[in-house]
Amino acid sequence: MLAIGAAGPARAAPDGALLYARNCAACHGADGRGGVGVPLALPDFLATAPDEYLRRTIRLGRPGRVMPAFPHLSDAEVDAIVRHIRSFAPDVRPRPLPEGPVRGDPKRGAELYARHCAACHGPDGEGGKGTGVTFSRPRDLPIVAPALNNPGFLAAASDAQIKATLMWGRKGTPMPSFLKQGLSERDIDDIVAFVRSFERRPRKRRADLKDEPPVLVRESASDYAATVENVKQAVVGQNFRLIRVQPLEQGFFPEGEASRAETIVYFCNFNFLYKALAVDPRVGLFLPCRVTVVERAGKVLVMTINPTRLAALFNNEELDELCERMRELYEAILEDSTL
Repeated sequence: MLAIGAAGPARAAPDGALLYARNCAACHGADGRGGVGVPLALPDFLATAPDEYLRRTIRLGRPGRVMPAFPHLSDAEVDAIVRHIRSFAPDVRPRPLPEGPVRGDPKRGAELYARHCAACHGPDGEGGKGTGVTFSRPRDLPIVAPALNNPGFLAAASDAQIKATLMWGRKGTPMPSFLKQGLSERDIDDIVAFVRSFERRPRKRRADLKDEPPVLVRESASDYAATVENVKQAVVGQNFRLIRVQPLEQGFFPEGEASRAETIVYFCNFNFLYKALAVDPRVGLFLPCRVTVVERAGKVLVMTINPTRLAALFNNEELDELCERMRELYEAILEDSTL
């Protein structure tokens, strides 16, 4: 037993490399050179990213932009991750940045932003398209431009940090030095003021996708065989290509022993598929589209996964919109095949 007043066993300091590998490497790369997430090992990024910016980014994430929040990590664990990120460029230290807001004219900044920034960051600061992996972005761009209107970014980045990035640029990305592009410091102050004005714009509030049912189900008015045929016709009627029809249990039992009252209908719209994959390749986890028909206790049920429920896993507002459209198509197929 420990004597009264004796210190307990010392806790080991959090392992930043291990925490980074578990929580960050899948998107930002094991070496910090990026992938789905932005590259963190760039010296120009680390020179303009104070530790507090990195901490707040880990805590807050980027709502609707793939980067999740990590509220479950302790302060010590977050600090350990930040130290590990710094180790990617050990000779680089954040440049001292002034405190307080940048004073500029947001109206004039809006004009400058439209001329110099909107092509990459979007006219309303919504950021580039896609997640950042090669399939979902132009191949000549090493990263997707971040969303500047994102509440997570605006809460994490100071005015001085945004200004420093505009002034000095970020080597290794398409982000140039706007001083070298001919803008004055006053111009840059005005752009910063415009970017900061995104905080005052109301954001569209989306329904909580986690409240969505995981499966869409309809009871058919027809018998089992007729319902399977109805599903096939409904799929074609919604401009999908029928891929195959097979027993649900195919491959799990010897041939001929699979249940004859459980059928999966696979289908795809390749234009829609390509668009969805270009927004977020992870959508491939629940493609191709499929509808299952089963007979249970005299009832014929037609069911499919709910894409809007699955979208809640991915923190990508663009993907949310596509999944809402996919749900509408699924519901139309279920409705047409069960009347």
